[in-house]
Amino acid sequence: MEVNIRKEEKALVVSVTGRMDAVSAPDFDTQVEEQVDKGETSLVLDLSGLDYISSAGLRSMLTLAKKLKTKEGDLVLCGLQDVVNEVFEVSGFSTIFEIFGSVEEAMEGR
Repeated sequence: MEVNIRKEEKALVVSVTGRMDAVSAPDFDTQVEEQVDKGETSLVLDLSGLDYISSAGLRSMLTLAKKLKTKEGDLVLCGLQDVVNEVFEVSGFSTIFEIFGSVEEAMEGR
């Protein structure tokens, strides 16, 4: 898994590529928590390059969303591939997160 982080005008965009599972999720947690601890409270997760997510990855996203909520921040997702979107649908996570088609749409929705 690879995590790329860039600052945009309205939010921090975190692009995740590869697989998010029990092995890689802790690295994701470390990288995004470091940003939140620095004061970032508005995050867009670009998952267009993510081709697999396990329950550990879902847990990481839920934990991040809860942490941001305590700081009056927010987390939105975008670019879910079909296989990842199916995991979100089956798990019910699609009702928990606001999901957009692209980073651009996510930024417009802010």
